[in-house]
Amino acid sequence: MSTAGASLHSERVCVIGLGLIGGSVVHALRANGFCGEIAGVVADVEQARQARELGLVDAPATDIAAAVANATLVVVAVPIGAMADVFAQIAPALADDAVVTDTGSTKLSVIREAEACLGERMGRFVPGHPISGTERSGLDAGFATLFAGRRVILTPTPATDSDALARVAALWHAVGARVSEMDGAHHDEVLAATSHLPHLLAYTLVDTLARMAERTEIFEYAAGGFADFTRIASSSPSLWADIVTANHDAILPVLDRYIGDLDAVRSAIAGGERDRLATIFTRAKTARDGFATGQT
Repeated sequence: MSTAGASLHSERVCVIGLGLIGGSVVHALRANGFCGEIAGVVADVEQARQARELGLVDAPATDIAAAVANATLVVVAVPIGAMADVFAQIAPALADDAVVTDTGSTKLSVIREAEACLGERMGRFVPGHPISGTERSGLDAGFATLFAGRRVILTPTPATDSDALARVAALWHAVGARVSEMDGAHHDEVLAATSHLPHLLAYTLVDTLARMAERTEIFEYAAGGFADFTRIASSSPSLWADIVTANHDAILPVLDRYIGDLDAVRSAIAGGERDRLATIFTRAKTARDGFATGQT
């Protein structure tokens, strides 16, 4: 077992939601040598059957309160739209020493919902967000290396105590992630630009093309660039509708800025301003190449 994982030896982990993120947490813990207890919560009896067949956890449960009653570390890995309901269900059932964290893509909305439900337990709540994922979803989407070398952002509140923060950091170190801390509001601004806006663009482009009269020919001749750019439009529409709605305050300013820049590109195209376009494209290429080589 890894040194990082050793600090988890006494934890009894409960993962609520065994999709891509929650399932990957379970797979990664086991792959990295964690031999302790892992409980898992799914939505219904059919999902419990599937979870057993996939070997995600020994005894997947549908009763959230019962599953968290003996847990010392609870990972809430459900969609943003389901967070409030989960917090409300676990609040009266948590053990006194239990630490709770989440994996949501927005943080201020999750913190508000946790405050409303957890109340005095907010000291044991550590908001978190693993910056990793694929366009896949469902119980069979998780895998052990999803977090390896990837960043996890923790956004502790003023109420979060240091022991809770250390225990959640230990969890993410144990699955191979790099942990950093950030203010919740700043997290939402950064993710609005780097994750939420790209998903909006991918969904909107595919929807625009799909509604054109020539849609069959357009998709028939689409090349690799189209596939690369629009891959994330295969992500869960419901999940992303919730994320965008929850983080609208941070998304709207960056979306407005993009629309303004797109208008400038349209103007350059309409005016035949080849040099202006080349300047924009060159500036973008330089930034993208720097990102790809880790020099930004």
